[in-house]
Amino acid sequence: MNGTGLLKYAGALVALAICSACGAALQPAQDGTAVAPSSALGARYVGKTLWVNGRPVTAARMGESVPPRFATLFPDVIPGRNREYIFNSYGSYASIFNYPKSTQQVGTLNGAGGQGCTNVLYGYGSGIVWNVAGATQITEYNVRKNTAIKTLSVSFGFPSSCAMDTSGDLAIGNLTGGQVAVFQNATGTPTVYSTPMDEEFFDGYDNQGNLFADGFTGNRSGFALVELPKGSTTFETIATSNAVEFPGSVQWDGKYLTVTDQDTSETYRYTVSGTKATLKSTVALSGADDCAQTWIVKGLIYCGDAGNNGAEVYSYPAGGSPKAILTGNFVTPLGVTAAEKVRK
Repeated sequence: MNGTGLLKYAGALVALAICSACGAALQPAQDGTAVAPSSALGARYVGKTLWVNGRPVTAARMGESVPPRFATLFPDVIPGRNREYIFNSYGSYASIFNYPKSTQQVGTLNGAGGQGCTNVLYGYGSGIVWNVAGATQITEYNVRKNTAIKTLSVSFGFPSSCAMDTSGDLAIGNLTGGQVAVFQNATGTPTVYSTPMDEEFFDGYDNQGNLFADGFTGNRSGFALVELPKGSTTFETIATSNAVEFPGSVQWDGKYLTVTDQDTSETYRYTVSGTKATLKSTVALSGADDCAQTWIVKGLIYCGDAGNNGAEVYSYPAGGSPKAILTGNFVTPLGVTAAEKVRK
């Protein structure tokens, strides 16, 4: 790698050196209130919520010390339009891939982290990707140029989730307060909605424009799935026919509403009628340790794996063992989304 390349990725290597010193896996205290010992990344639990370097994160846990998976990084010369973004810990970077052309990292988006979404309900977004990295860092990026288009902000301090409907509205959740802010046409000042939850982890729209979100309710006593029906101003609680242990990604898959359980590494596919969600099938993601966020495209589901400090690709809805393991530079992956490199 030339001198320019070394400078370009110096920050990433420093972050990875820190990560390689992480201690043993953290688990919540049995009483739900005690704080676990901190690691080199400053990780601790408050109740069921993991805090890393002073910020709550939507991952259920961090894995044991895992040597960082390095890849030799070159300018993106590999042809292909697909782009998968693995968003690492807040304030670090996103690792960029172009699977299925390759499983090797092809680029880096500096300053990104947290969760992502794009302008489709599922599949590869068209030319843009959103990243939620902070209260004033809700940023839209041009996939082809790898540059920021615009940035939005919310009044709450710890935004968590990111979802966009087919009309272009953008929903951002609040991890520590449970609210959801909706930006009409992904611009301006959002409308902020209260939910029955104390903490909001993930959200997603269905094909009818209904907005779903999951998290914890009752002072972290249990999982909750809620819905803001299209045209309504009030979130309502949705009862699931099966137990979900830890909130994970909420996404429409073209036929069903899906919820990924971070604790069981399973994606549940539901039909929703009124205030009831009925389980139709389960997709097992074998080998995953903690899919902090998943992203579904036709025939595949991507896992940003905080527990394994990496990323896996699975067949969907078959599940099972990974179809591929993405190899690159990771620092506690928290999010994943996919978009096409569209030329405009």
